[in-house]
Amino acid sequence: MRALPWLYLGLAFVFIYLPVGVLVLFSFQGSTLPVPPFDGPSLRWYAEVLGDDGLTGALGNSVVVALGSSAVAVTLGFLAAYGLARHALPGSGVIRGLLIAPLTVSYLIVGLGLLIVLTRAGLGLSLWTAAIGHVVINLPLAFAIIYASMGAQQQNAERAARDLGAGEAQVVLLVTVPMLMPAIAAAFFLSMTFSWDEFIIAFLLTRFDVTLPVEIWSLLRSGLSPRLNAIGSLVFLVSVTVVLILELLVFRRRRA
Repeated sequence: MRALPWLYLGLAFVFIYLPVGVLVLFSFQGSTLPVPPFDGPSLRWYAEVLGDDGLTGALGNSVVVALGSSAVAVTLGFLAAYGLARHALPGSGVIRGLLIAPLTVSYLIVGLGLLIVLTRAGLGLSLWTAAIGHVVINLPLAFAIIYASMGAQQQNAERAARDLGAGEAQVVLLVTVPMLMPAIAAAFFLSMTFSWDEFIIAFLLTRFDVTLPVEIWSLLRSGLSPRLNAIGSLVFLVSVTVVLILELLVFRRRRA
């Protein structure tokens, strides 16, 4: 009976990571078909991916959109969380609900709504509009994470700083932000991860300059290849790296 939980855990990990393991394995396939038998290992497809200007350009676009949209989403999320946590506003409960509500809305609905609004406003589709879409979907997440971390400990430290003569800007920048840095960093890294992998909004709100998921979708229309496996493996590597950084710099620091 003691082995049963470990068996269940092992099967769960196999179920979750087997597709990723197969993807990574056949990214080293030497032949042109990503199917058994395995013919490798070979770095041929990684060399092709890294030497493709279209793919590397899409990769750079994804990085720029992820970093920019995450920074804006976290900044707006922090300001909203600070305002609602530290000031008694009429209808604050309704405001919080409206800020978090987009988390329950499908990305397809958000993307279509933004497409209509931006088109009516006369804005051309580009990486800027994709970044706007990613701010919309990541702002509620950033707000929820930061707002949940704003407790009495930070409020007491802020009051003490004001009693010692600090201005409001000094309180926010020198007291509130450093104390909330683990939550802010967590919100930023999670927003960056979601933006990095997001496809639907990026597909609807870009035209010529596209992000990596959209470029991968374009390649998929011509069929499967080890090249696509190599791209997927690189995307997975970046996502895992971001999560590990989040674990090492944020969660361990919070536990300590």
